[in-house]
Formats: sequence, structure tokens, C-alpha cells
Amino acid sequence: MEFDNDRKILPPHKTEIFCWIVFALLCPVINAVTFFWFDAIFWPALLISSLITLPVYFFYSRMIIAHLLFNKKYITFAFASIAFFIFVQLILLGINSLILQFPLSLPEQFYLSSSPRVIVRDGLWSLVNIFLATAIAFIKKLFDEKVMMQGLQKDNTMFRLKYLQSQLNPHFLFNTLNSIYSLSLQKSDKAPDVIVKLADIMRYLIYECNEPKILLDKEIEFIKNYIEIEKMRYKADVRFSIEGETKGIMVEPFLFISFIENGFKYAMNDETPNPFVYITIKTEPSKITLNVVNNTNIDLATQAKRINGTSIMNSRSLLEMLYPDSHELNIIQTDIQTPQKSLLRMKNAKERLEIFYPDSHTLDAILNNNSFTVSLVVKPHAA
Repeated sequence: MEFDNDRKILPPHKTEIFCWIVFALLCPVINAVTFFWFDAIFWPALLISSLITLPVYFFYSRMIIAHLLFNKKYITFAFASIAFFIFVQLILLGINSLILQFPLSLPEQFYLSSSPRVIVRDGLWSLVNIFLATAIAFIKKLFDEKVMMQGLQKDNTMFRLKYLQSQLNPHFLFNTLNSIYSLSLQKSDKAPDVIVKLADIMRYLIYECNEPKILLDKEIEFIKNYIEIEKMRYKADVRFSIEGETKGIMVEPFLFISFIENGFKYAMNDETPNPFVYITIKTEPSKITLNVVNNTNIDLATQAKRINGTSIMNSRSLLEMLYPDSHELNIIQTDIQTPQKSLLRMKNAKERLEIFYPDSHTLDAILNNNSFTVSLVVKPHAA
């Protein structure tokens, strides 16, 4: 890729190349069909004449139009166009005089003569060619602006992605430091182990997750360390399982942690009896599924508000940028006020959750508690 004063010089687009080919063939083909359909020997001369003037019109399109007309230097552009028109006429006179040095038939000699009629004809063709060169310049400008806009949108997406990820990291570290602070107040013997786990997490944050994509195994190790920290802090039924082959699969850093954090945040409420968090990462050839189920003691209205909280909203934005057409995020709420023994409730819940948790025992545990379920499905990347 070339640059001109830090501006990318984009290569010719296929449409532009096609337009220039049509430009080069238009005049000789029309003249060959209308005036010399009986004289195929003269066709190469018509084509050579057009090819000789082609670079001149290319210069007009790329330089005079691009640097003067597009920059709104209209007066300079007008004088330059007049000078260009005169210059083209001189070139055509030179080409015609050169071809006349060869043995030609009378119609061919008349076609190339310097008579007023020929001069007017060549002048009209020059105006047509100037118009076509201008049209090609506008076509090129249109495609260049489209490519540049796509590049700006891509850069904007990357900046937004970095911004959202920078929000996720401090949020996670803040929660982890709160856990260590709580253990230190309790003078718990678990505090040193938590600090070791935090050191592993910090190593991951600083050295291993600076690439756009990382191995799923590294992300899983990061999640395990986070879960171990939370298990040291709270007494709860925490289960983390991996299903399927994870080797060689690439994901974006911190793709899952916000949903897992959200599960711990609301399950480990002092008012929540027998808290639980069930986390499953399941890999298949065509998708990766994260399921997080946790119980909570808050009502449905409050649960609905937290769906639009900062952490979840940031994660939604990340998913929209990283997987615009290949992700699915399902958030399911189960109301504690609903009768637990309702067969209709059991049927509806099974229909909604059997794809996530086919195990009936786990389903019963979910149904017997006010629960919050997050299921995220994304398309895997190969290493």
C-alpha cells in the first residue's frame, strides 16, 4: 500500500479498470463500425490512436479532476481543462500526421486530414472523452470513499472494543480486591491462597490477553482462578464443568467473565439461602455455549433492571462487535412466587432450559429456587 502525505493511495478498483477499457475501445469501435466497417486493415490504426491518448486522459482524471475539481478550485480547473483540450487537439493532429505518412486509401486520408470538419469531429470526441474521464474520476472517488469509510468503521469498532475491554478489567479486579479485603478483615487463613490466585490472574491480564484472540484453555484457566477465589470467600454450591474438546479453539479475552461475575454477585447475597452457581462451558464444532445459572433473592422487576446494568450492557456491546451475526444471548428469569409443583411450570421450564441443562436433577434445583439463567452461544475460532 502506497501513501501520499499519510493518505493511502488505493489501488484501482475492478470497476474503474473496466471503465478505462471501455473508454479505450469506445472511439475506435464506433468509428470502425460506422466509417470503416469495410476496411478492417485500418482498425489497428484507430485503436493505436486511442491507446496513445489514453494516458493523457488518465492524467486528466487522476490529477486535474482529483486535485482541482474535487478540491473546489473551480477557476483553476476551468483554465486547466481548456489547456488540456487544446493539448489533446495538438496530440491528435500529430498522430494523424504521422499515420498519413503511410500508404492509405482515400477515405482513410480524408478521415485523418486537417480539414475543419475533421478538427470539429476530433474536438467533439475530445469533449466526450473528457466527460467520460470525469465520470470515471467520480466513480473512483465513490469507491475510495467507501473503502475509507469501511476502514474508519473498522478502526472505530476496534477503539470501542478496547474501551469496553478496559472497562471489564478494572471491574473484575475491583471485585477480586474486595474479596481479598473481606478475607483480611476476617483474618482468614484463605487470604494467602487468594493472593496467589490473584497473582496468576494478574499475570494473565498483563502478559497473556493482549492479543485480539487467545486460546480457550487460557481463558478457562483464568475463569477457574476467579472461581477458586470466590469459593474461598463464600460457602456456596459452585460447579464449573467443561464439556467437549477445547484444544486449539480461540476466543476473545474476557468474553465470559462478565456473565460469571454477574452470577456470583447476585447468588452470594446474605439474604439468599443455600446459594448456588452452576457454570458450564460446552464446545461443539459449530459453537461454544456458556451457561450460568444462579439463585437469587430479588424480585423479577429488580432482575429485569440488572439485565441493563453496566457489566451486562458492556458485554452485549462486545458481542455485537465481535459476533454481529453469529452469537445468541439468552437471559431467563424464574419467579419464586410461581407454585413449585405446577406441572405447567415444569413443562415450560423444561422447554426453555433443556437445551442448556438436560439433567433433570439440575433442573429441579433451578425450579426450587428463584433463579437467573444466562446462556451465551458464539461461533468458535480455529487456532
